[in-house]
Amino acid sequence: MVKVVNMIYGNLKNGFLSSSLRIKHNRLESISRVFNHIPHKLYRIALYILLFSIAFVFLYPFLYVFITSLKTYRDINDFTVNWIPRSIKYQNYIFAIRILGYFKYITNSVLLTVIGTLGHLIACSFIGYGFARYKFPGKNILFFIVILSIIVPIQTLIVPLYMTFSNYGWVNTYLPILVPTFFGFGLRGGLFIFIFRQFYTGFPKELEDAAKIDGCGFLRTYWSIVLPVARSVFWVVIVLSMVWHWNDFYEPSIYINKMALTVLPARLQTLVNYVNNPQGDIFFGMLLEEGEDTINNAVLMAGTFLIIFPILMAFGFIQKKFMQGIERTGLVE
Repeated sequence: MVKVVNMIYGNLKNGFLSSSLRIKHNRLESISRVFNHIPHKLYRIALYILLFSIAFVFLYPFLYVFITSLKTYRDINDFTVNWIPRSIKYQNYIFAIRILGYFKYITNSVLLTVIGTLGHLIACSFIGYGFARYKFPGKNILFFIVILSIIVPIQTLIVPLYMTFSNYGWVNTYLPILVPTFFGFGLRGGLFIFIFRQFYTGFPKELEDAAKIDGCGFLRTYWSIVLPVARSVFWVVIVLSMVWHWNDFYEPSIYINKMALTVLPARLQTLVNYVNNPQGDIFFGMLLEEGEDTINNAVLMAGTFLIIFPILMAFGFIQKKFMQGIERTGLVE
């Protein structure tokens, strides 16, 4: 009887110990699991901090321009006011729109941007396709000239170009800016040819051979086979050409002297000059605050934001296609 009792007591004791050990083991596993996740969480936190920091560096100029454009004269001169103005002065935008002639000259910028981008798409796509698919005498020399056009700045060529276009009677028109784009030159044309050439080099030639066997000519093959696949690279060129044409100040200021043909970036200098010398404009006096004798930097920032806002909106609508195109064109490995 005593042996039976001792056996039962021993089994209960062992069962209790095993269950307690099992509980302790499970607790240790849960604690270990928590500590194993800590390095991963710290890595993600550090990564997000780094990404937000980089994003802030790029966004800071735009935030500064926008916030400063809404400040009053007192906030501009108060160093304690940095990001949040004490009061918003929307009249800065009214003044900037009036002096820039915004709604009048934005048409010129849009016209120049759209036609210039269209010229780059048509010419550079065909030239890049020719470099990628055809063999002809002097091909390497011509491609070297294309690369050279990327390296050599336009400022070194502006004198002979101006003399040539002046002999054609193209000065004070958009022709010196637009016509070269339809021949693969123009603003950054060499870079666009290179981008198209890189894409077409990696395009499977077997698809084009199959189209030729079916009786398709060059244009039909290009339109039906090559072009649908090349949409991504077209979006890349559209964005780059559009941004560079919109922001271009140098060439329009060289070739265009007529006020009616001026583009918005060139009008920004007019705003700067007017702010420094308002010449007794009545509207100018209406915008002045008490103790203010000149228009402050807020008006200049308002004019700057008005100029960059349309291109930012356009990029926002097509940035997804642009990023997809960057991944597929060989610009990013």
